[in-house]
Amino acid sequence: MEALPLTIRANADKAIVWENDRLYLLDQRILPTEEVYIELKTALETAHAIRDMVVRGAPAIGITAAFGVVLAARTCFADSPERWRELILADMEILAASRPTAVNLFWALARMKKLFSSIGANNPEPRLLQEAMLIHQEDVAANRALGALGAELFEGQTSVITHCNAGALATGGYGTALGVIRSAYSVGKIEMVFADETRPWMQGSRLTAWELAQDQIPVTLLTDGAAASRMAQGGIGWIIVGSDRIAANGDVANKIGTYNLAVAAKYHGVKVLVAAPTSTIDMSVASGAEIPIEFRKASEILKWGGQQVAASGVDAWNPVFDVTPAALVDAIVTEKGVVLSPNSKKMADLMGV
Repeated sequence: MEALPLTIRANADKAIVWENDRLYLLDQRILPTEEVYIELKTALETAHAIRDMVVRGAPAIGITAAFGVVLAARTCFADSPERWRELILADMEILAASRPTAVNLFWALARMKKLFSSIGANNPEPRLLQEAMLIHQEDVAANRALGALGAELFEGQTSVITHCNAGALATGGYGTALGVIRSAYSVGKIEMVFADETRPWMQGSRLTAWELAQDQIPVTLLTDGAAASRMAQGGIGWIIVGSDRIAANGDVANKIGTYNLAVAAKYHGVKVLVAAPTSTIDMSVASGAEIPIEFRKASEILKWGGQQVAASGVDAWNPVFDVTPAALVDAIVTEKGVVLSPNSKKMADLMGV
């Protein structure tokens, strides 16, 4: 049977789509020049899509992995109705290995696994699909809630700097950092968004700028090295970023370069806001020193568009994330509330631990 056509037009709020009993991802590797959805049919294909950054951003990775479990259930139950749990667990291990830093991936997989005991001998796909769709819906609701809470922190109109892409593309919809920006802009509190280009995948110039332009929110690109100089010019009130994992003490792992921004912001008296759903907070990790940092291949830095741009014979150090200490963070904004000047006690109070 041929796949039924996807009926929606590409947009940031529809980066992950379950339609006609099929999973589609907006291919973020080729945005903004092409707006193409790809269909994923198996958990293995889903893991490859996560690893290859067809989809990226911690919340979006978690949602995609949940739908990957649904696809695993479909094939595993068809192959062996008696052994579907065992077979799905093997597929879930492949999904878990796709990206090590984004804690939402493991959170979503654990939430899906928790359902196994209650399904019995029935086909697990319908119940797992219901849960994956709920995870998706809850993330959008969380983003809108934290967006409103974050906007309340703005005392007047200002300009902001953001890094990487923590928008609708990186989540179920609306966005974390861009959720705050969208909410603040809607009530007249943001004059201009300065988006770092964000080397080496250029998520700022390709994705954040594309999202903001779609929403007609004023955006100006910065090279990653220009942010401190822009702060020195004045008029920047906040650095607003997302996160892939937040430790129990409030240390924040985010796209490489976030730490640079936070250090420069401290010097210039600019506040740092980290926006993330509580599913990104990992209370099992005491500090950022315990967060696993993903490293990717050197060719992402040494080449551009498949063409060598660096001198031959040199190597590259390519961590995907860095850790910003809690002491450099002014606010962590979640759907459950805002933590100012985060520390271990405040994070535990937020999470009810």
